[in-house]
Amino acid sequence: MSKDIDSGSPVERRLTALGLDLPNPFAPVGSYVNAVQAGELLVLGGHVPVDTHDQVVFGKLGADLSVAAGREAARLAGLSALSTIREVLGGLDRVRRILSLRGVVNATPDFLSHTQVIDGASDVFIELFGDAGKHARLAVGVNSLPANIALEIELLVEVDSGNPVWNIGDSSDS
Repeated sequence: MSKDIDSGSPVERRLTALGLDLPNPFAPVGSYVNAVQAGELLVLGGHVPVDTHDQVVFGKLGADLSVAAGREAARLAGLSALSTIREVLGGLDRVRRILSLRGVVNATPDFLSHTQVIDGASDVFIELFGDAGKHARLAVGVNSLPANIALEIELLVEVDSGNPVWNIGDSSDS
């Protein structure tokens, strides 16, 4: 599935200009794949908060983690999703739009800031893709997630089935 990545492409240059470091794509743990493409739709399965050192964020929001820590975890999950998109498509320039993001937060029953936490992922996509990063969204809390992972996100992405679609000029790269 992996393709050669054009590090000089407009979105890759913007990623660098924003100082966004992507973690390594992770291998699925179970009977699934990280992404499935059907025509111009790319569906990403659950992505968890993992940093560039392959460290996963664990804990329950409202008990172990603050809203700020959760928001950072969501940002990491967004970067992880971008890593998978890059690997599958050979770069990020084929992304036309982030259509939908679903966020699931491992939270205590009295935790109420799910949307603030998942904003961490949403903001990454908007920062990188501008208006094309704005998406429909669901943010919910659950009693537990596998291995006590802090949260998980899932994406639906519209992609160009052929050539890159981005034409980000030098003036908007900063």
